[in-house]
Amino acid sequence: MALATLHAAVDRHDRLARADDAFAALNARAGGRHGALLAIPQVAVLVRLARRLRILVSRAVTIADGDRDLDCWVKAMPDETGVALTVSLLRERAAGHARAGAATLAEVTAPEDADWTWEVDSELRVTRLSLDTAARLGLDPAAALGRPLSRLFVLEPDRDGTMPLLDALTERRDFADQPARLHGSGARVTLAGHVRLDSGGGFGGFVGAAYVAAPQSAAPQLRPFDHRLDTLLRGALARIIADADGISAGGDGPLDSHYADYAADIAGAGRHLLGLIDDLVDLEAIEREDFTTERAPVDLADVARRAAALLSARATEAGVTIDRSGCENELIALGEFRRMLQVAVNLIANAVRYAPRDSAIVLSLRREGGRALLTVADVGQGIAAADQVRIFGKFERVDPGEPGGSGLGLYIARRLAEAMGGTLTVDSAPGDGARFTLTLPAG
Repeated sequence: MALATLHAAVDRHDRLARADDAFAALNARAGGRHGALLAIPQVAVLVRLARRLRILVSRAVTIADGDRDLDCWVKAMPDETGVALTVSLLRERAAGHARAGAATLAEVTAPEDADWTWEVDSELRVTRLSLDTAARLGLDPAAALGRPLSRLFVLEPDRDGTMPLLDALTERRDFADQPARLHGSGARVTLAGHVRLDSGGGFGGFVGAAYVAAPQSAAPQLRPFDHRLDTLLRGALARIIADADGISAGGDGPLDSHYADYAADIAGAGRHLLGLIDDLVDLEAIEREDFTTERAPVDLADVARRAAALLSARATEAGVTIDRSGCENELIALGEFRRMLQVAVNLIANAVRYAPRDSAIVLSLRREGGRALLTVADVGQGIAAADQVRIFGKFERVDPGEPGGSGLGLYIARRLAEAMGGTLTVDSAPGDGARFTLTLPAG
C-alpha cells in the first residue's frame, strides 16, 4: 500500500458507514465489511475513546496488515452521526520488525518469553503497545500512546539501589532487570529494553519487553482489603487521571478553558486518591507484627539527591528551590534503600508544600558517632511545640482543614525510620521554619 491518507466514518454503533477504497480494503483484510463493526482493533479503540470523551482524539498506532505493519497517525472526530476517521500512513515495514534504524525485540530477549512489548521514542513517550496483553492487564492502549512511559510504570530501584532504565537513558545503552509496578493495578513487572536509533544514527528511544513478576513465596500476601483496593480502585482511578490529563492538556483539540480547568481538577483529585491508597497499603504493611526492613549499606547522599530530583518539577511549580549542595559527599547508612527514599521524598514533599515562594529548602548530611543524619530544612511557617508530637500521629495534621495530604505521611515515615533502627525528629518554632532529621545507623 502506497503511503497515503485514508478516510472513513462509523455510525453511533461503531459500524462502518462509509470509507474510501483504501480504507475499505484494509478493513476487509482485517475481516470487516461495510455496515458491520469496524474490524481494525487499534482504530476501533480510538473510535470508542473519541465517542466517550466527545473530543478529537489523535494517536500514533501500528496496524497489523498481513505480513506487514503499518505505522499510522489516526484522527477520530466525533459528531452527531458517529465518528469521522482520518488515517495517515507514515511508514510500512515487515511484521515483527522494529521501525527503521531500530533493533528487533529478539535482540533484547526472545519474543515468546516476554509477557508484552512496548516502544518509546527519544523522550520516553509510548509509540507502541501490544494491545492484547495491555487489555488483560487493565491498560488503555489508546490513552497510553503518545504519553510518557511513567504513565504506565512506576520505576523502582533494583537491589543495588540503581535505576537501570534511567542509567541506560543517560548512557544510551541497553538495559535489563528494571523493577517496576503498573500504574493502574500495582502489579509488579520487570522491564528490559534495546536502544533504537533514528535515521541519523542518534538515540531514538527503546524497544522494550515487560515480564510480569512471579509472586515471591517469602513475601506476605496482600490482605483482602489491599486486593480490593488494587483491583477496584487503582485501575479506575488511573484511567480517570489519564483521560482528565488528556482533556486538560488540549492535545486532542481545542477546548473551552473552563472545561480544561475542570479536567485538571479531576486529575488532581484522582492523584490525591491514589496517594491515599498507597498510604493505606503502607499503613497496613508497617503495622503487621512481621514487618521488617533490610539492613544494607546505602549511600544516604545518593538517596537525598534522588529524592530531590523526583520532586524538582513540583518545587519549580511551587516557586521554591531545593539546595542539595550539602549532599555531595558519600555518607553510608544501614537500612533499606527503597524505604530510605520513601522517607526522604515525604520530608522534601512536605517542605515544598509549606515553604514560601522564592525560598530554598536545604538538604544537609552529617555523621555523629555511629549515626548518619539527613536534615531537610525549610523557612516556612514553622510548627508550634504543642503540635510537634501530634504531627507524627496517625491521620494527624497541623491544620486538618488545609487541602491535600492524608495525615499518614509522617506517621509512616517515622515507623519506617524506627524499623531501620533509626529515628525521625523535628526541630521547629512558629515563624522559624522546620527542620526534620532522619537518623540511621551509620555504615
